[in-house]
Formats: sequence, structure tokens, C-alpha cells
Amino acid sequence: MISKATPPPVSRYGTLSVLFVMATEQEYGPHLQRRITPVITGVGPVEAAVGAAAALGELDRVGALPDLVCSLGTAGSASLEHAGIYQVSSVAYRDMDASPIGFDKGVTPFSGEPAVIAVPDRIPDIPAASISTGGNIVSGKAYDAIAADMVDMETYSVARAARRFGVPIIGLRGISDGRSDLTGLHDWTEFLHILDEKLAVCLDAFADYVAEGRFRPGAGDVGGTG
Repeated sequence: MISKATPPPVSRYGTLSVLFVMATEQEYGPHLQRRITPVITGVGPVEAAVGAAAALGELDRVGALPDLVCSLGTAGSASLEHAGIYQVSSVAYRDMDASPIGFDKGVTPFSGEPAVIAVPDRIPDIPAASISTGGNIVSGKAYDAIAADMVDMETYSVARAARRFGVPIIGLRGISDGRSDLTGLHDWTEFLHILDEKLAVCLDAFADYVAEGRFRPGAGDVGGTG
């Protein structure tokens, strides 16, 4: 007999329940640890999709789907402020290219989803930027081929899982790299402690905005059919 998994913890802000999803323990520093308990999925689009969908599936099984999913972590950017914090305005999947059979690049065939999915909910006073998700580490000249403001390896996957369950999503990303070519793992980890603190400050502000009624999720289409 297959045993049931334990539903993941959700964070509560008054009556608002939030499932936080992160890729790695490395991004989950002491400041965030004092505030949230996220689902850690692992790196990349496949791991993120599996982890987020499994977590939401378990919550759905016990009738406890969250009011909101938050994709949290780092991103690369060649144009945004290094070590800055940005919320996600839209997500795209840069690995998907079915153009040889007539689909626009970025469109997953027969999914009913556009190449770029808007993220309508906004946290006040945090700048917004578009993000491109894919399975490759982007560095140097590779940014030239990407239209989005920032890149990561998980947010699109988390967004699609959330849309499948009809749950709104937001994303918060700290810019860890992109201002120069990557030469090793240290180029990504160098500023993680700073981003941990900055993301925690954003979550404190988010809690205040929820309490003040300045943030209410579900302002736009959250899918649920894809």
C-alpha cells in the first residue's frame, strides 16, 4: 500500500495562506528561516514542476489549498540592479520551441497557454520585471537572445503548477548574477547572504500590506484548466 505524504506547511498572514516554493537550501538563509518554511524542490524546470505539483496535490487532497503560491529565490540579469529585489510581472519558458510544426516559440503545444503568462498580482512598492525560465545557466552573451528582464530555472514551472490547481501566484527574485560572465559556483553564492536578508525584509513588508488590506491575491486569471 502506498502511504500518503504529509502536506507541506503553509505560512499564514491573518486569514491568507501562502505556500512558498524555493529551489535550493543555499537560497534559504537564516533570515528567511526565521519567517517561512518553504517547499524545496531542487534545481531546474522538471524538479520545480514535480515539487510544486506534488505539494499542491497533497494540500488539495486534504482540502487545504493555499490562497497564494510564492516562487522565491534568486535570478540572473544583465540589465537589472545587482542584488536588487524584483517581483515577477510575467513568466516565459525559454526551452520550449515547437516552431517547426507551426507553434510560436515559447508556446507549449495544445496547452492553451500563451508564450508569456502574465502575473497580475502585485506587492506594493517592489519593482516588477519579467522572467524567463529554462534548464540552462545563462551567462554573458547568452542574455542577448532572451527578451525577459531576468532568468531563472523554476518560476514558470511553479506558475504552471499553481495554475493547474487554480491558485494565484507571485514571484520574488533577488538578482544574484549576470553583471559579468560566470566563472564558477562562487559567482552565484557570493551574494546569497545579502539576498536572504533583503527577501526577508520584503516578506515583512508583504505581511504589513496584507494586514492593511493593500494586497489581495486573485486579481487576474489564475487558470486552472491547463
